[in-house]
Amino acid sequence: MGRAFSSNPLSLSLPDPAFESWLRDSGYLELLDTNSAALSTTSSTTATTTSATITHSLFHYLWTFFSLLRVNPFAKLTTDDFSARTPSWTHEFFGFAGSYSFPSSPDTLKLRVQENVKRYARNYATLFILFFACSLYQMPLALLGLISSLAIWDLFKFSSDKWKFDRYPVIRQILIRIAQCATVIILICLNVQMALFYALSVGYTVMILHAAFRKLAPQKQPSRGR
Repeated sequence: MGRAFSSNPLSLSLPDPAFESWLRDSGYLELLDTNSAALSTTSSTTATTTSATITHSLFHYLWTFFSLLRVNPFAKLTTDDFSARTPSWTHEFFGFAGSYSFPSSPDTLKLRVQENVKRYARNYATLFILFFACSLYQMPLALLGLISSLAIWDLFKFSSDKWKFDRYPVIRQILIRIAQCATVIILICLNVQMALFYALSVGYTVMILHAAFRKLAPQKQPSRGR
């Protein structure tokens, strides 16, 4: 009688790597997120509403949230993710009100962050460019420094093509070093690095919060060969 029902692999809160890989390749990885949320809801409804339970739940949420500090969001990111199509901003990236929930455990949070960063890599890159442009708009000197740096290298390329610096490798290397030093001085003096820092800070914060609270959405099923 004990073996009348086969064990359900989705009952595990942390799947085996092979099973997780199969779900990812098959487009069903969101089942892990859904199953973890269901288990968390079931356990919370069966618990008694005592002060000890509330304290434990609060500690659990805080521990889950602070586990973001231990998650490497770029662990599964590859260069191929930036060459894929850009997910739609409305239905896929932002989704609807039901597309967000607090992760039920640190394992679910880690799974969400790494998979969402992989899925929405192009969206996050677009947001970073937008934040960087806004930072430059708020810091005109930084924008001037960036334009000046680009102008230096355009001038070097024009001069190299006109006077054929390729025939004089020593002179070419000296001019490259001078252009590099001038670029660094301009970027530092005009605070371009601060604009980049602001864009990276805001972009990373938006990315990590969106990836953590965004439920894993179903992916398109791959076409099966006949």
